[in-house]
Amino acid sequence: MPRRPRIHLDGVPLHIVQRGHNREPCFFGEEDYQSYLYWLGEALKKEHCALHAYALMTNHVHLLVTPERAEAIPRLIIALGRRYVQYINATYRRTGTLWDSRYKSSLIQAETYLLGCQRYIELNPVRAAMVDDPAHYRWTSYRHNALGQPNAYLTPHSLYRAIGRSDAERQAAYRDLFRAQLDGKAIDDIRLALNQNQPLGDSRFYAKIEAMTGQRREARPRGRPRVQHDESVANEVGQGELGL
Repeated sequence: MPRRPRIHLDGVPLHIVQRGHNREPCFFGEEDYQSYLYWLGEALKKEHCALHAYALMTNHVHLLVTPERAEAIPRLIIALGRRYVQYINATYRRTGTLWDSRYKSSLIQAETYLLGCQRYIELNPVRAAMVDDPAHYRWTSYRHNALGQPNAYLTPHSLYRAIGRSDAERQAAYRDLFRAQLDGKAIDDIRLALNQNQPLGDSRFYAKIEAMTGQRREARPRGRPRVQHDESVANEVGQGELGL
């Protein structure tokens, strides 16, 4: 069965995940993370895209990006990938590909899911048991969004700016969002949408996308419905297997 094409829309946030080939590492040292961010910043400026959140993990990356123009996203991913792979191959005297051939992406309904998606992205190192506090991991946007650490690559979304009247208020309000665990259903919904390259939102959002593209797009669980008493076990297993 052919893969359904990704949907990118002008001015609509997009959650992007790109994995190392065969889930192998794509970062090997501190300079690799710094180099990736540098070329990401260059690509963002060239393609007129705003980056709201990111997490650079050992073998994959998460980006939350809003493009001015939808067609900028593939160009951004290609340009960034080309420069970074050239750098890695030259630095480590290797050849061949570094990334899986297809990145995953999910349009995000901003007013409903954007801040939850930012939390999901910035909590990746915590879910992976690499740290017990997102502030202890250097390679995410958390320190900027929650603590005010300068970061030239990031552009706050209007919904983030609306949570406080000043930078200090916004950062405090944002930290408060992390005091409670991210809801398990929200995690499942984000992962399902990503794995199916489908939008994440409510029925109005799906209807808007259908009106704009002529396609009905909505993430749906595969297979037969599970019986009620198995749902909690299934969710725990599913979260571990997806490893997002």
